[in-house]
Amino acid sequence: MGSGKSSATGSPLSLDSGASTDRGLHRETNEDSLLAEYPVFAVADGMGGHESGEIASGICIRTLQESGLVGQPLVELKAEQLRSVLAEADANIRAATGGRAGTTVTGAVLGQEAGSPAWLVFNVGDSRTYRLSRGVLEQLTVDHSEVQELVDGGHISAEAALVHPRRHVVTRALGTGGDLEADVWLMPALDGDRLLICSDGLVNEVGDEAIFEILVSVADPQEASDALVKAALSYGGRDNISVIVVDARATGGGGGSGRI
Repeated sequence: MGSGKSSATGSPLSLDSGASTDRGLHRETNEDSLLAEYPVFAVADGMGGHESGEIASGICIRTLQESGLVGQPLVELKAEQLRSVLAEADANIRAATGGRAGTTVTGAVLGQEAGSPAWLVFNVGDSRTYRLSRGVLEQLTVDHSEVQELVDGGHISAEAALVHPRRHVVTRALGTGGDLEADVWLMPALDGDRLLICSDGLVNEVGDEAIFEILVSVADPQEASDALVKAALSYGGRDNISVIVVDARATGGGGGSGRI
């Protein structure tokens, strides 16, 4: 998948992104879907087997794509508005599949808060969004999964969660089950931010230290996306792998450099 540089007129930040996806070494199909169109970036990991998961993730991404957010410069987007779009995606998936398929989704929208650029990060399920900023890699989202609940409750360690037999069981998804509530976080968008948005096919194969090394050593976002997918394949590629890397840079218009 291609990369592209994009910026909005008058915006203090421009975005440069790259995206890559692979069905992995053991899956017959790729049930992941991606969206990387300014200012919306999202990865959806379909569930349901064969074509059902692909349908669910595709509907989710199309709903985001058709929400009116794509191409909008620094909208004042509220968490409730984004949750409404994701609820629409949930309804669309249920109508198309009869509740037999679902999808995780995570990502970020570049908008503004009080006149300054801001990320609206969202998550349903166990796909993840990270931010590399000021040399620190931080997982922004919290997995909706059985093992995350065990970790949060102090029953198992984070290391044990990586090999737990129920590590793939999610507790929230769009299109199936009862709990579709999206977590949404609003945070300043900084000059130099690098976002990583990915399905669990990456993080279940590649540890945070190796992810960090690739993100800090590969400057081009498309090359970084490709390198992360290749790393997941080299470690076994047991699942579909999808990666989006987004770089934010000050345009020189003021307000985009430093903390805002």
